[in-house]
Amino acid sequence: MARQLSPGKLVIASHNQGKVREIRDLLAPYGIEPVSAGELGLAEPKETGTTFAENALLKAHAAAASGLPALSDDSGLEVKALGGRPGVYTADWAERQWFEGDAGRDWYLAMGKVEGLLAEQGPDVDRSAAFVCTLALAWPDGHEEVFEGRVEGQLTWPPRGAKGFGYDPVFVPLGGTQTFAEIEPAAKHAISHRADAFGKLVAAVFGGQ
Repeated sequence: MARQLSPGKLVIASHNQGKVREIRDLLAPYGIEPVSAGELGLAEPKETGTTFAENALLKAHAAAASGLPALSDDSGLEVKALGGRPGVYTADWAERQWFEGDAGRDWYLAMGKVEGLLAEQGPDVDRSAAFVCTLALAWPDGHEEVFEGRVEGQLTWPPRGAKGFGYDPVFVPLGGTQTFAEIEPAAKHAISHRADAFGKLVAAVFGGQ
């Protein structure tokens, strides 16, 4: 049985305030008071893991060094025909490092890289893909819990829609016809990989509440 999470402060191992706000809304009914790692002045650890779980746990345990329980997530896109790539390197594939002064992420570049690799395999290539989200909870005493969420789908080209981010414009969830960037955000959140992972977390650590 998973360790129950008591009401009180919880460190969100992220410096992304948008993500902190999203998690705050999800956890508000359970008496949790999220505070970001950035607000506490905690450094971001290097993500040296080779799996989503390893990276999520690295971030969670680093934040739990604050003396508070901590929650982190690591997520990305797995493409079947590419052997699960880009996987944990999902964000790296969007990095612009061609010349000095061109730093930052270009998600159209990332989507194009995936499409280019699929095109090399011919018109009948398997376009199955999945978004994966792994949530890790860590306590100061070293205890940890891990929850994985997935949403299966197909990749399409060219990109469609402007409501999403990342690889959303090329991902069509199983049974759907619109990309994640075409459907309303609330509808996406209801079926997303992050929602799946959060549902498992809530059932496990708030099950008795």
